[in-house]
Amino acid sequence: MFYVLRTCSRHPGKYRGAEWSQVWSTCSYGGRKWGRRGVTTSTRTFCPPQESQSSRKIQQNKEQERENQYENPYQSKKPEYQRDQYDNPWQRTVGILSNDIKNYFAGIRLMFRHISGLQGDPVPDQVPKLTWPSHCDVLVVGGGVMGSSIAYHLKERALQGLNVVVVEEDSCYKRASTGLSVGGIRQQFSVPENIQLSQYGVEFLRQSPKLLAIEGMDPPRVQFHPHGYLSLASEAGLNQLEENYKLQVEMGAKLKFMHAEELKNTFPWLNTDGIEAGVLGLENEGWFDPWDLLFSLRRKAISLGAQYVNGKVTGLKCKDLDDVILEVHYSSPIKNLNSAEVTLPNGEKRSITFAVLVIAAGAWSGEVGHLVGIGDGKGIMAVPIPVEPRKRYVYCVHAPEGPGLDAPLVIDPNGTYFRREGLGGLYLCGQSPEENDEPPIDDLEVDETFFMNNVWPTIANRVPSFENLKLKTSWAGYYDYNTFDQNGIIGLHPLFSNMFIATGFTGHGIQQAAGVGRAIMECILEGKYCTINLERFGFERILMNEPLFEKNIY
Repeated sequence: MFYVLRTCSRHPGKYRGAEWSQVWSTCSYGGRKWGRRGVTTSTRTFCPPQESQSSRKIQQNKEQERENQYENPYQSKKPEYQRDQYDNPWQRTVGILSNDIKNYFAGIRLMFRHISGLQGDPVPDQVPKLTWPSHCDVLVVGGGVMGSSIAYHLKERALQGLNVVVVEEDSCYKRASTGLSVGGIRQQFSVPENIQLSQYGVEFLRQSPKLLAIEGMDPPRVQFHPHGYLSLASEAGLNQLEENYKLQVEMGAKLKFMHAEELKNTFPWLNTDGIEAGVLGLENEGWFDPWDLLFSLRRKAISLGAQYVNGKVTGLKCKDLDDVILEVHYSSPIKNLNSAEVTLPNGEKRSITFAVLVIAAGAWSGEVGHLVGIGDGKGIMAVPIPVEPRKRYVYCVHAPEGPGLDAPLVIDPNGTYFRREGLGGLYLCGQSPEENDEPPIDDLEVDETFFMNNVWPTIANRVPSFENLKLKTSWAGYYDYNTFDQNGIIGLHPLFSNMFIATGFTGHGIQQAAGVGRAIMECILEGKYCTINLERFGFERILMNEPLFEKNIY
């Protein structure tokens, strides 16, 4: 039994299930059949069954009848093992275990068949009905690109040694920020850690066809376009542009500082009126397909053994660590989370116990914090996770005479951006509104007057050929907006011994997901940051009221 179970766990894709008959039980694995009597922990000597041809045919007919009556398409089409089928307790145990393994891997195989046939469509509503994960080592709240990156990095490092469950409310990702983003990636930040995270993100994108590949499936196609960013500055922003440029070059970024005259010579379609200088990314900047990155991370995480649950975390339970004594207090305020209540789409409530919790719920992470009283208590617990959803519009326009294939993603001094989309004269553009003009977040409806009054005049002034554009389509998505300093919040919460936070990236989470996923993995498995030190992004800066502002937020 030990050999069969161990081998099946190593080669789940080749496992064909354990087929047990009432007279002579056989285990089918890799196309060969071995007798049940030969399965031991110390030998591979297997005794073949001694059935007659007629008895085998009768038995096959009976099994076929049972299969026809079995209605669940996501489990192995075999009858459940009857505990009283054998008198020998060892035989009953082996039979029960074999059916459990068989149903599990049958569900996994069918799930991948669904996934492999999607071809870019949302994840199907009908997910294979695997055994409910009543316990796990790591529970990740949020299955977007950040949560999926965390799950992938954990499973890629720990493999079967760690049980990871991801809870995602929007299983089709209709409202997910990832799929609705522009998909840009840049190194032009003002905080060193952000530059490092994006540098690793580009490396991950380039290696994704290998890192996220699954045998028998099409490789990931993130379609990275390394055409760079062009950040423009007026006289008022020139000093900040120069300061950022020096830092970025020190961090290893390949950039070029260009004054207005050189900009005009390099990009004849660009109107440089009011522009003093610009910085162009020469390498490792551009844009990619955000949906494919999300889909590939999720698919790979599942293939490594992570389990995704369609539901919403609506409750969290914790206990005080009374055995911890601090220097000032005789009793410890430190808490340990141990259980989550998950509400399924049909309203049913189930629970999952866990050892470690990771909050990666994007714009809704603040709500998850309130489930354990973060922001509702006294002292440290009175400080909430300062993340809220903010709606941003993306407009797709058609301009046949617009900039050509050499056009980078251009950012105007007022924050308006545009980039080419494909080869048909299409461009994506947008702008973040002023603080007092933030749109309501009740829905994802698009305000086209914002385009007419704010976006179009800006890009038409910067690129005269955009005066003749036509608005083709538009959509909206949510930023997980950090109201404190517009930077990510990463690491342990000071009062919870096993709760990690990864949220608040304010629009650049998609490009930093790979680096943050690796960082959270390091904290959980190694107890420290091993590659990029992200201690400055911890929750402590919020408690100390020491913001770490990122000046390049668009």
